Amino acid sequence: MYKIIKKEKLNNSVEKMTILAPYVARKCEPGQFVIVCADEGDERIPLTIQDYDRESLTVSIIYQVVGYSTKKIARKNEGDYLAHFAGPLGVAAHLGKKKRVLGIGGGVGAAPLYPQIKKLFGAGTECDVILGGRSSEFVILREEFEAISKVYVATNDGSLGLQGFVTDILKDLIAKGNHYDEVITIGPLIMMKAVVEITKPLQIPTMVSLNPIMIDGTGMCGGCRVTIGGQTKFACVDGPDFDGFEVDFDECMRRQNMYKTHEDHACKIGLGGEQNA
Repeated sequence: MYKIIKKEKLNNSVEKMTILAPYVARKCEPGQFVIVCADEGDERIPLTIQDYDRESLTVSIIYQVVGYSTKKIARKNEGDYLAHFAGPLGVAAHLGKKKRVLGIGGGVGAAPLYPQIKKLFGAGTECDVILGGRSSEFVILREEFEAISKVYVATNDGSLGLQGFVTDILKDLIAKGNHYDEVITIGPLIMMKAVVEITKPLQIPTMVSLNPIMIDGTGMCGGCRVTIGGQTKFACVDGPDFDGFEVDFDECMRRQNMYKTHEDHACKIGLGGEQNA
């Protein structure tokens, strides 16, 4: 059992939890994730690590309350416990020595981006960050990023920063002569694909983070398979970070929607039944 030390509501659909998880806190690195179960016997879901503190032995996760399992997790409060918090899983992000890096986070994609930028900043890398969201409330961790990087913001409705997309700011930064050794982009697949369509012709190395359907998180189920450079890889053991130039985004997007109707049904029957019981 893993105690919830702190819970914060970042907006109407996104929450942050800080969990007492000594083993994970001692071992995890930016880019890795955990498998979480709200209660014994529940679905196992992957959540990326947003931050960690080796001294307090805590790990922070950020999740969007959209499906059956995240809604169950959201019912938990400070002082409650999560049944399982397994990790760290996946391959740590490849964060070598770089002079200047651009991070691009869309919505909750800002969560796994943060520890990578934080570590790069600690190693002396100059970091710029573009954050995007549908509106101002969906732009998360802005203050945290501002402490370690120069931040640009884009919102669809113009309620914060530029009215437009993160790719509009990316194009503008490049047009102004900014040089980056690498771009790290994490967020919706369609956003990461759009970023790569800009950086690939310019040969700016671009890393993306894939979060497909996962079950066991150890490479045995095959549910998280993705096509990278024409070869089958598994996001849980080969990723979640991959060279964006090599990712088959269209296949990823098709697979992402495979179980949408099942998820909707689970929410209506499962949580609805519990609420009416």
